[in-house]
Amino acid sequence: MSSKFQRSNRAGWVMAGPAAVLIAGFVILPFFFAIALSFTNQRLISPNPTEFVGLANYRQLLGMAVLTVDPVTDDAGQVVMKDGAPEYPSLRSLTRNNPDYPHLQGMREWSSFDWGQSRVYILARDVVFLTAIVNTFIFVIIVAPVQAGLALGLALLINQRMRGINIFRAFYFMPVVVSIVVVSLLWRFIYDGDSGLLNNLLGAISFGAIPPVDWLGNPSTALGAIIAMSIWQAVGFHMVIWLSGLQTISPTLYEAGAIEGASKWQTFRYITWPGLRNTAVLVLIVITMQAFALFAQIDVMTNGGPLDSTQTIVFQAIERGYGKQDISGGSAISVILFVIVLSISLIQRWLTRERT
Repeated sequence: MSSKFQRSNRAGWVMAGPAAVLIAGFVILPFFFAIALSFTNQRLISPNPTEFVGLANYRQLLGMAVLTVDPVTDDAGQVVMKDGAPEYPSLRSLTRNNPDYPHLQGMREWSSFDWGQSRVYILARDVVFLTAIVNTFIFVIIVAPVQAGLALGLALLINQRMRGINIFRAFYFMPVVVSIVVVSLLWRFIYDGDSGLLNNLLGAISFGAIPPVDWLGNPSTALGAIIAMSIWQAVGFHMVIWLSGLQTISPTLYEAGAIEGASKWQTFRYITWPGLRNTAVLVLIVITMQAFALFAQIDVMTNGGPLDSTQTIVFQAIERGYGKQDISGGSAISVILFVIVLSISLIQRWLTRERT
């Protein structure tokens, strides 16, 4: 028995060997290269030798500071007013060659708000990257629950024994098999500000009361438009995962619930949802991973604009690593993304663990 087990074990390693080599060569090894490059000033095409710079790339990407500025006062100590509002010193005078604020050199305003008579500035060394982090988290926070909920609803609808149900399953799953580039191009035409299908439809429904909107050209609507398209495109994939979980629940549980007179809501709450617990964990983790990897839609539909309103972490990593040939900066962004996704995955796993 021991010899037979050893032969079976060797056969398994031989069969898994090619895949393990490819994963090591194209995933694991490049990741360790990225970690090493993130501590250098490496560029793709540069006559200068590569130098070790330590945490300089990370400080450049994540450097932030908070500055509180009091309003300008005259010789009598009165606040100087301009256009009915207090006048404040120029931010440039505080962050450019000012010996009183050496740690603020090279920083730019990311956000600001008034606190009493003072103005509070949130400064950053890399405003675009911090905007990309915020946009990515907004995308994940909205897409994860909405997409999971819609996918579960569709799975419950098509988990029926009726004629032609496979046609509906195919329709719902069809956007998944279409290339994301093709889908993005299609939705770019739908969102067109002049003659897009969405504007024409809204105009027809409202009899012209709703004016045309440049969905992808307006900073306030561009990210929301991409979120809506992304939810529609991938909901069918997670629907299939939910459906597989639904079909593993024993029919005898539903028969027992029917005998006890359970309502549809009670059946879902006490039979269906507990039976989908492991499936829910899988769906949540998969959606989170996919949402953090948002790139193709941004690249095709907005290219990060308008006014950096659709910048994301992955888009920034590729744009800097290949577009600007700053391979060290792109590597640092990749490492930061890895840490973020790993941390969130561990938190999700801990929150959804089996409790005894």
